[in-house]
Amino acid sequence: MKTTVSEYEFNRWFKENRPNNFSYAGRQVLFEWLEEYEADTGEQIEFDPVALCCEYTEYEDLDEFKANYTCEEYQDIEDWEGINDYTITIPVGEKSFIIQNF
Repeated sequence: MKTTVSEYEFNRWFKENRPNNFSYAGRQVLFEWLEEYEADTGEQIEFDPVALCCEYTEYEDLDEFKANYTCEEYQDIEDWEGINDYTITIPVGEKSFIIQNF
């Protein structure tokens, strides 16, 4: 049994239950990315917000990312896209991004 979740419901759940996992902008781009994934693959994703919190992390900038991952090759913000070699990256703003944890 699956229920369709709107962007509003997606945002509301995170705001009420896990407000520190993703910024408002991060929730928006993650929701859009998940919808695009469904459209591209033809697979429906079950809304499991706890799993999303475990699987994806939003970083304000490259320095915050480097604090969690030992990556000497990412020395400036232009290099953050190289993280794609290891995992999915979803840009949120000029400096912030969401990754699928690896």
